[in-house]
Amino acid sequence: MQNRVERGARVLGYLGRALSHELSAVQQYLTHAGLAELWGMEEVAGLFRQEAQEEQGHAERLMAHMLRLGGMPNASQLTPVQAGSSLVELLEADRRLEQRAVDFYREAASYCALINDPDGRLLFGSLHDEELEHARELEAWLERIRREVR
Repeated sequence: MQNRVERGARVLGYLGRALSHELSAVQQYLTHAGLAELWGMEEVAGLFRQEAQEEQGHAERLMAHMLRLGGMPNASQLTPVQAGSSLVELLEADRRLEQRAVDFYREAASYCALINDPDGRLLFGSLHDEELEHARELEAWLERIRREVR
């Protein structure tokens, strides 16, 4: 079994990767808001901006947890923005982004449960649930659009 220092370093690693993901999501949602605005979809642009704010809130929670653990927040690598030439393509890219977060947060929460880190498990578990809800909302939005096109 890993010693306490190794476990703490691994949790900080999860936090750093999560921070990179959340800041990447902010970048993607803001880009999608800008594209929607260019396409004359003001209401959609507002929804994307709202998502960006939620992802920013996730980043702030992650940074606060890192600081409590004695780590320094550092998003090491932002994921390139995935865009498209239609609203459906944007939503599909966002759904993929959210699904990666769901999978990652499930893994991180499970690890924290394994090492008996209730604070980490709670943080990653709540982020998992929020991202899962985002993914479901995006899937429902995509389904509504697909029904309208038929």
